[in-house]
Amino acid sequence: MDVLVRIKRLVFQGRVRYTAKAVEEMATDGLMPTDVEESILNAQVIEKTLQSHSRMRRSSKDKLYVIKSFSFTGTLIYTKGKIDRQGGQEIFYILISAKIATVGG
Repeated sequence: MDVLVRIKRLVFQGRVRYTAKAVEEMATDGLMPTDVEESILNAQVIEKTLQSHSRMRRSSKDKLYVIKSFSFTGTLIYTKGKIDRQGGQEIFYILISAKIATVGG
């Protein structure tokens, strides 16, 4: 199954978790979880896929997905996250999410 479709299904089913850093960034930018989730559901592509290099992660093979897309109200949002497991279920774990500065905006 396409990774973006998997991520969208997880978001649609409410299987999303946010790091404290993501929550802090969202608050700074005046974003609500619904804004971030809308932007993921609206996404057409995954901007890029990265390999995790953090020593704090369980596996150095974690794939991080960068999604840039608009919320339903037109706010362009940058989100980085990974697919993980929690309690035997797959979830989308959001590590970073913030508004993207735009020219004139």
